[in-house]
Amino acid sequence: MKLIPLAAIAAVSGLAIAASSAQAQQMRLSHQWSTADVRHKVAQMVADEVAAADVGLDIRIFPSASLFAASEQYLPLSRGQLDMSVFPLSYAGGQRPEYNLTLMPGLVRNHDHASRLNHSPFMEAIEEVMAEDDVMVLVHGYLAGGFAAKDGCITEPTDMEGRTVRAAGRAFEQMLASAGASVSSMASSEIYNAMQTGVLDAVNTSSSSFVSYRLYEQVDCFTPAGDVALWFMYQPLLMNKSTFEDLSEEQQQALLDASEKAEEWYLEQAKVDDAKAVEVFRNNDVEIAEMTEEDFEAWRELASQSAYASFLDEVPNGQELLDLAFEVE
Repeated sequence: MKLIPLAAIAAVSGLAIAASSAQAQQMRLSHQWSTADVRHKVAQMVADEVAAADVGLDIRIFPSASLFAASEQYLPLSRGQLDMSVFPLSYAGGQRPEYNLTLMPGLVRNHDHASRLNHSPFMEAIEEVMAEDDVMVLVHGYLAGGFAAKDGCITEPTDMEGRTVRAAGRAFEQMLASAGASVSSMASSEIYNAMQTGVLDAVNTSSSSFVSYRLYEQVDCFTPAGDVALWFMYQPLLMNKSTFEDLSEEQQQALLDASEKAEEWYLEQAKVDDAKAVEVFRNNDVEIAEMTEEDFEAWRELASQSAYASFLDEVPNGQELLDLAFEVE
């Protein structure tokens, strides 16, 4: 019997592994954030867990809008030109006005409330709209935000009178204008300079943006997301539905298992990011204000007269969707 050299066995084994890797089905996942961002880390967790499951599926991530522009990912996703995306759903509100309800002031109270909304008849109704566009959710997730200002704190609607504010989202612009503020629209990257030059004296944005854009250098008071908060934005990991259904049962299960783990981490990390923002602002000698339950209800009442009313005018089944959201305690 002729013995096969170990080196030859290793070479054949290496070729087999390479061939197996080459045969893995590759998925493209796009998003707009840097690799340090929590939303990238959610995508990476799913990709790593699926790779570890060894089901012949490889997820390649394209961060920093390197594949598609930030607001232009939903259409290629729905057409199957893109497999997956971490995507703020309200960005597609122009195509599907129902999605504007996922960035609506006062609809979500805190992160635990957001988690309950994610697994409720309200979200099922939103997912039915997605399914019409051949899109499905893998990982649910909301991120929170707050207010910051010069010359005083913002906790209740009367605090906005006479201010010039940059708001994150059309619904918030409508509400803040109703509170007596002048609204100036701009990208997040422009806020720092606008605060520095006096174009703005107040801002409403996400906890992560407050820190990453160093806004603590330009404000006197920060009202973070706490027990109650106004600003919550739904930013899930989405997938083309037909692409998912074309996978083997083993591959589908690996994706679902990875997504469940990532969703739990996403929720906890969102809370961590809020706490980190408070710590950073406090360490930079910025006053920290807290929004009370009474403040929250005052904002919600104002939103019902402005942002909610506008939403109901635009969406035929808008009242039904609002009712489903409000049913979640």
